[in-house]
Amino acid sequence: MNQTKKCNEIPTYRCGAGTNNINVARMTELGIPVFNTPGANANAVMELVICGLFLGSRRVIDGINHMKSLGEQGLARERVEKDKALFGGREIKGKTLAVVGLGHIGSITAQTAHNLGMNLKGYDPGLSVQSALKLPQKMQLEDSIAAAVAGADYISINIPYIKGEGGTHGIIGSQVIEHFKDDAVLLNFARGELVDSQAMETFLNANDNARYISDFPDDVLWNHKNTVLLPHLGASTEEAEDAAASMAAETIRDFLETGTIRNSVNFPATSMTDRPGGTVRFTVVNKNVPGCLAKITDAFAHENLNIVQQINQSRGDIAYNVLDIDTDSSHDDVPSFKAVQERITMLDGVLSSRIIYGLPGTGYARNLEGEYFV
Repeated sequence: MNQTKKCNEIPTYRCGAGTNNINVARMTELGIPVFNTPGANANAVMELVICGLFLGSRRVIDGINHMKSLGEQGLARERVEKDKALFGGREIKGKTLAVVGLGHIGSITAQTAHNLGMNLKGYDPGLSVQSALKLPQKMQLEDSIAAAVAGADYISINIPYIKGEGGTHGIIGSQVIEHFKDDAVLLNFARGELVDSQAMETFLNANDNARYISDFPDDVLWNHKNTVLLPHLGASTEEAEDAAASMAAETIRDFLETGTIRNSVNFPATSMTDRPGGTVRFTVVNKNVPGCLAKITDAFAHENLNIVQQINQSRGDIAYNVLDIDTDSSHDDVPSFKAVQERITMLDGVLSSRIIYGLPGTGYARNLEGEYFV
C-alpha cells in the first residue's frame, strides 16, 4: 500500500473479525474501506472454546504425555488403572461460565454451554439485538467484567483487541483477576494481548487448581504447569476458511459493483436500491466535516446534473456518499462525466470518488495532497 498514487481502488479485507494486522487508521486517511468477515469462523472458534472447557476441567494433555512416557518404558498396561488418580478433574455440568463479549462467537458459545447444562453469566456493553436474541433466556447479564467473572468456574473472553488509551490491552489484569474463584479456568481464544501475563502468572502460582487455556503464544506463561497453549487454531477448519473466503468475496463484489458497504471496520454501513435506468452511479468518500456534502451536490448542480437518489452515511472521521445521476442528452455516456468527477474529487475535504461502470474497480479518482490522480 505504499504506492498511494497508483489509482486503482483496492479495498482491504481480513478473513475473521480482527484487523490488528492492518493499518486501519492509514487506510481511513486514504479513503480506503477495510472489510472483515464477522461470524464466518464463529462456529469453528466456539468449538475450540468448548474444547478448552474440557482441557481446563480434566488433565487430558498431562494424561496423554504420561501414557506416552509409560509406553516408552513398557509400563502402560501395568499402570493405566493405577495412575488415573493422578489426573482427576471435574465435570462442567452445573458449573458457571462467564462470557465476556457476546458477539457472534460469545453468543453461540453461551448457547452451546447452556445445552451442556452450564449456568451462564455475561457482559457486553455493546450487545446488539441480533446477538441478544441468540442468548439463553436464563443467562445473567452483568454491568462490568468484574461482576461477570465473580463466582464463575470458567471465563471465556471474546472481545476485540484495541490498542491505545481506552483500549483492551491487558484488560484481564489484576483488578479483574482478583475477582476470580481460586479454581477458575480462563479461556482466551480472542487475542493474547487481552490478558496481563504477569498478573495471570501470579494467580496461577497461588492457585494450583486454576487454569489458563489459549491459542496464542505467551512468553511468560508458555511453560507454566497450569497453562495449555495451542497453536492459533480458532478458524483453522476447512468450513470456516470457505465461509470467510465466500463472505469476503461477496462483500468486495457488492462494493465494486454497487458501492455497497457492509462488514467494514472503518466505513459506515451503506446500501442503496438498484440504480434506475438512465442513470450513472457515483460514490464519493470525504472527511466528515460540515459543508462537504453541500459542496458535492453543488458540483453536480453546476454541471446541470440531476441527482435521482442519494444516500450519505458517516462514521468517525469518514463520510461516504452514493449518488445516482440522471443522464440527459448532454451527458449520455460515462466519459462525459469525467469533468464533474474531477471537480468533485478536488473539492476541499474529498478523498476519492468513483463512477461505477464497466469493469468493477475502474472509474476511480483520488485527491492526493492537492493533485488529481485517475
